[in-house]
Amino acid sequence: MSKTQAAKPTKGGSKPAGKSKAKAGTGKGLVRPAPKAKARRAKLVMAKIDAWSVFKISFLLSVGLGIVTVVAGIFLWTTMDLTGIFDDINALLGTVLGTEGGGTQIQELITLGQVASMTTIIAVLNVVLITIAATLAALLYNVCASLVGGIGLTLTDD
Repeated sequence: MSKTQAAKPTKGGSKPAGKSKAKAGTGKGLVRPAPKAKARRAKLVMAKIDAWSVFKISFLLSVGLGIVTVVAGIFLWTTMDLTGIFDDINALLGTVLGTEGGGTQIQELITLGQVASMTTIIAVLNVVLITIAATLAALLYNVCASLVGGIGLTLTDD
């Protein structure tokens, strides 16, 4: 390279490698830290809730809750049977009522099939009621929001 080519800066504006002010290993001037970004804010108003989407979401969540209810009922009955709680209840009833009545067994009155049936009925009722209540709440919110303007939200990206 000739002396004239070495003195000219390259197209990107950088100096030749031998002419750098920063010494190798000091780390000064090589990389600048990025400037800290300012937090952005967005002010939004929730003016309407779509009743159909609330219906779908509340239906799915209440079906999940219904499944949990049925499983919990069956699990509770099975746990009570395995731990001997029904035997303790039978002994208590025999003491209170006397053994002359033949000693009814609580497991005969409340069977696992009855518990599963009752919890299933309760779960279906809960699915219907929760879905209707959530949809009505969304419709009621829409009416109130049309009167007062809705709920104001401020979102940031901190």
